[in-house]
Amino acid sequence: MRTGNWVFGLAMVAAAACQSSAAELKPATLRAWDQYVSMAEARMQARLEPGHQFLWTDEEPSRGVRVRKGEILVAPLEEAGIQTVPEGLIHHWMGALFVPNVRLADVLAVVRDYAQYKEVYRPRVLDSRLLGSADGRQEYSMIWMNNVLFENVALETRYEANDFAVDQRRCFTVTRVASAREIEGYAERNQRFLPPGQGSGFIWRLQSIARYEERDGGVYVELEALALTHDIPAGLRWLASPLVARLSRGALAGSLRQTREGVACFLAAKPGIPLNRTTAASGHSAREARR
Repeated sequence: MRTGNWVFGLAMVAAAACQSSAAELKPATLRAWDQYVSMAEARMQARLEPGHQFLWTDEEPSRGVRVRKGEILVAPLEEAGIQTVPEGLIHHWMGALFVPNVRLADVLAVVRDYAQYKEVYRPRVLDSRLLGSADGRQEYSMIWMNNVLFENVALETRYEANDFAVDQRRCFTVTRVASAREIEGYAERNQRFLPPGQGSGFIWRLQSIARYEERDGGVYVELEALALTHDIPAGLRWLASPLVARLSRGALAGSLRQTREGVACFLAAKPGIPLNRTTAASGHSAREARR
């Protein structure tokens, strides 16, 4: 699935964790992020190899049972879901759900309709636009806002998403943020866009890997979401960490729930469409994904 719509929820984590003072993204912080993302992408490629599980859900039998019963699973990766890097934090979480009685094409029709993000994922997504699409690659933008610690934080983010088809029933999408700018005084007369890497440090970078598999009478949907934010002062980590974890779970679960509701609305608007019919996902081949 397209991941911008779910990853934006992790900004709630960042906003709760960061200081309210201005912060600037440092080269050492960005290098640590790039290294971490490279490792996450390598693990995704390993999932395509024989003998490996494509879905995180399948790594433990109980996970499949729980999602098929309607539960939305959200869990931290890499210990508590937070890794400290020089002057920053990397947040790494996994979310999974099962949408019964739908086809892969039904789910993709919703998560790839960027113009409707502001409807499906409101009230946080204020605006969303498709900027370009060709050969399994999309560019789109979103403006979204969170109210955290009694302060509204608005961001404009531009994404690059690449789709990869594994086979007729499985596909995945890798989404990277091309730019993220904090909007100071959003919707006010003095509104202005801050330069990338400046501002409150609520969110600096976003990356996600979404996986889909059609089987068992429905579609499994997973989102592996990563975010880079300002660091938490060492003296406050013991207090902030539980809040960060709670907000992470709530934000990611809420976005997953909205996706499931969006699929239901899509099907309700198109009566008579036969379900449980396998449809090939568009995009690059899995071989291309290994490059």
